[in-house]
Amino acid sequence: MSTSKDHIIKSYDDELERLTGELVRMGELSVRQLEAAIDVVERRDERAARRVVDNDDAIDQLEQEISHDVVRLLALRAPMAGDLRNVFAALRIAADIERIGDYAANVAKRAIPLSMLAPVAPANGLATLAALAVDEVREVLRAYRNRDAEHARQVWESDARLDEAWTGYFRQLLTYMMEDPRNITPCTHLLFMAKNIERIGDHATNIAENVWFQVTGEQLDKQRNKRDLTSEPQPPIPGKPRT
Repeated sequence: MSTSKDHIIKSYDDELERLTGELVRMGELSVRQLEAAIDVVERRDERAARRVVDNDDAIDQLEQEISHDVVRLLALRAPMAGDLRNVFAALRIAADIERIGDYAANVAKRAIPLSMLAPVAPANGLATLAALAVDEVREVLRAYRNRDAEHARQVWESDARLDEAWTGYFRQLLTYMMEDPRNITPCTHLLFMAKNIERIGDHATNIAENVWFQVTGEQLDKQRNKRDLTSEPQPPIPGKPRT
């Protein structure tokens, strides 16, 4: 015979499972936003880019609904210890996913003026960065859904690949801009778009840190290997004199 306590625990577990499902759905929506943004860059489709930007409202709405659900859980269930970690992790993860959606929308916004300029070869490299970011977000969502701390840590460490790709792309764009002033405007748009994608990886690592804490109750105790070297002095471009 089930007791009132059993019923309360089951009800809380059901609500937490529903909250997890909403977050994973929100995360997948943000990933599809980034994929759509890259697609409109490649097709140079201004109208489609505007639709991608407008679709960001759906992610914002989901974030508000999840925040409301978290507040309701806190008020009605008064969770303690591990349960409280689950609820607060959901709140933080929702905020990170919302920012991922914002960055994807920013890529689409830049695609609009970029589509009005002459094509430049480095635009093709944006898809490589985006593929790394998409993989990172999807893997960390899997870690969150499965409450898999070790998998979350692996995603956390894998962000170094995206940092390295961003650094290489940054240097490639600088080379194009220095070789021909006509490339400056389109390459500047690409720089901002690439940086937005790199920031998506940073938010994926934030989610990984929250999953680790949610499961273990501890903070990740080591420094992440950041390989974004774009703030360091850049090597001279062959054939260009040092200034």
